[in-house]
Amino acid sequence: MSTTQTKSKTKTTKTAAAAEAAFPTAEKMFEAFNFKVPTLEVPAPFRELAEKSVAQARDTYAKMKSAAEDASEMVEGTYETAREGMFNLSVKALDAVKTNSDASFALARDLFGAKTFAEVIELQTSYARRQFDAMTAQVREFQELSQKIVSDTAKPVTAQVEKTFNGFKAA
Repeated sequence: MSTTQTKSKTKTTKTAAAAEAAFPTAEKMFEAFNFKVPTLEVPAPFRELAEKSVAQARDTYAKMKSAAEDASEMVEGTYETAREGMFNLSVKALDAVKTNSDASFALARDLFGAKTFAEVIELQTSYARRQFDAMTAQVREFQELSQKIVSDTAKPVTAQVEKTFNGFKAA
């Protein structure tokens, strides 16, 4: 190595030392915070209490998780039951509309074939009586089907709520 290179290297080393003195490294900056923390022995009763608390927290979490999963399954089942019930109700409504429409067209056909005013009145009265009976039966069917839908939909919800509360009472 030449003397110029040695002088240059020495000058660079001195510059680095001056820069380090002016701008200390992160380790040197936080040297004041490096001290030994005294170790403390936690008494056995406190450790046991902490372990019990952790175990209870785990048990409670497991129960809550299980209840949430059960509730999720119940909601899915309830939704499916309600959907099926509403589909059945819609089919029943369409059947009622078809029946009533067919009866109205039959009345119109019969009225065009009537020869006297008395026959028209008789056809109209007979139609009104049949429609009243049919509508009464349709309303009864709708009511029974609606009650069945509500009952079938609410049954799993009620059972799940009771199961969940009984599980927490036991805990």
